[in-house]
Amino acid sequence: MKVFLTGGSGFIGHWVVKELLAQGHSLRLLIRNTGKIPSLKTMPGVELVEGTIYDQPVIEKALQGCDACVHIALGWGETPTTMLQNDTAVTAFLLEAAEGAGVKQFLYTSSTAAVGEFRPLMNESIDLRPVDLYGATKAASEAYLLGFAAKARMRCNIIRPGYTFGNPAFTDGVTQPDKRFSQIVAAAKKNEPITVTKHDGTQFIWAGDLAKLYSAVLNSNLNRRIFFGLSSEFVTWEKVAHKAIEMTGSKSKIVVEDKGWDAKPMLFDMSLIKKEFGLDFAASPEIAKHLEYFSKRI
Repeated sequence: MKVFLTGGSGFIGHWVVKELLAQGHSLRLLIRNTGKIPSLKTMPGVELVEGTIYDQPVIEKALQGCDACVHIALGWGETPTTMLQNDTAVTAFLLEAAEGAGVKQFLYTSSTAAVGEFRPLMNESIDLRPVDLYGATKAASEAYLLGFAAKARMRCNIIRPGYTFGNPAFTDGVTQPDKRFSQIVAAAKKNEPITVTKHDGTQFIWAGDLAKLYSAVLNSNLNRRIFFGLSSEFVTWEKVAHKAIEMTGSKSKIVVEDKGWDAKPMLFDMSLIKKEFGLDFAASPEIAKHLEYFSKRI
């Protein structure tokens, strides 16, 4: 299929690009800075469209002839009004434009932040209680998408990624913007103390695995469905630090701060993607590769 994709030069986006190309799809990427990942310009099956998510005429034209729209790019605002204008309204526009262009399916990138407050076990049908504007805009966009899809010709689905990590998908690509992995490796190589919070961790997902979920949803006939994009495995930052120390032969000491966090983690239920697509991810092997990546570069 021909896929229009926003955010293709970002971290998650360029992994999705790699996966979809491997599956034989052709891609039309909306790119603000076409020089961010130069190799995209020469990849077979990739067409670059220069513009931003706010360039409505550019998007309307680019959507023509596409079978699917994958929306990964994020708008940002520091106030409720600007977040609404810069992100939620953009998603609403993309929905309308894609439907008008005859696109057959729309895949929206939300976030576990839409869930907000953590509860003992969270599945995709849990009520949403965002705790910041980022979570709020994701929850609002989800609501617009589900409401729109109820009467649209176009099938619409949602993926909620959690903490996504990984090496660059391409040699000139990027890693996740969060710096904690690289900071831990840097401290280990300097034999400096590494401070972590006791029981702090998450269900990390490797970007390559997350991209497989995007591909699975696109290749399905599902509609108005929501899927968490996480691994089943809960990994603590203390475990990450131990692995970094072991890998680098460091003499660093791990300083564990006890903030009263419960030893039993609040988990996202990952049974749905296993049931629908046979997907069940573990992060530890890729975490080791990610730490090795930074170890060679710091």
